[in-house]
Amino acid sequence: MKHLLFAAAALAGATFIAAAPASAATVFNFTTGGPDGKIGAQSQVADRTHIQTETADDFHVDSTTRLTHATFTGLLAAGAQQNDIEDVEIEIYRVFPGDSKSRVPGVTTRVNSPGDFEIDEDTRGGAAGGLTGAVGNPTAFSVLNTVTTGIRGGDSASEFTGGDGPATGTEVTFFMDFTDPILLAAGDYFFRPEVRLANGNFLWLSAAKPVQVPGAPLDRQAWIRNDNLAPDWLRIGTDITHQAPTNMSFSLQGSAGVPEPATWALMIGGFGLAGAGLRRRAAAA
Repeated sequence: MKHLLFAAAALAGATFIAAAPASAATVFNFTTGGPDGKIGAQSQVADRTHIQTETADDFHVDSTTRLTHATFTGLLAAGAQQNDIEDVEIEIYRVFPGDSKSRVPGVTTRVNSPGDFEIDEDTRGGAAGGLTGAVGNPTAFSVLNTVTTGIRGGDSASEFTGGDGPATGTEVTFFMDFTDPILLAAGDYFFRPEVRLANGNFLWLSAAKPVQVPGAPLDRQAWIRNDNLAPDWLRIGTDITHQAPTNMSFSLQGSAGVPEPATWALMIGGFGLAGAGLRRRAAAA
């Protein structure tokens, strides 16, 4: 089982690598950069003490792209330790209104949000496989604000809660390999990781949102929802905390410009990781 190590310190500003023609696949690499310490947004599988909460941030592919690796950086908070990590799940969403119901949303806006449902409603995990990984680079870390329970729809007045306050814990980076690559047509998507913990909270850490470069793909901000708000989403920095639009810290790697499949039924929406298959990589403090 091969695991590629992408050091968190090597993450630098948002990067887009244009795809070559379909006949000549090239390396695809995307990154939003390292954590900026402003926001930690919960992205956690439902369990006995938490309802499901999802945080998603966007990325763009110029041509048919095969994703094979991903990293994301988060905070283990509220007493969580590395040995509390039980499961990791990754889903991909199209941009709204893709994969969404025809209805009146219960939030101020859904423009540039993830869709209601992940691609093909196909989230695989546990014994089904599809994702392996490791976690490492533990570092003491603090964030100025968090979004955990203050997530509610309605209008701009009710959606603003100001966040749930600062948090301190252990910053860790997840290094994930897609054993079944995710194949995506050219376009815009959202990346959504979730972590299941035996104890405490997992907060996906924010990264600075870069200034939009003319001619570059639109960089949408990060969105969040829980089971009470679903299928709608809220903008973390704009609707909930009023700290300004933000990105989340993650990277994606693979091949761009790959041949298109005979049928896009092969496009996969999500993968999961069984706790038994999660390797915890020892890292120097």
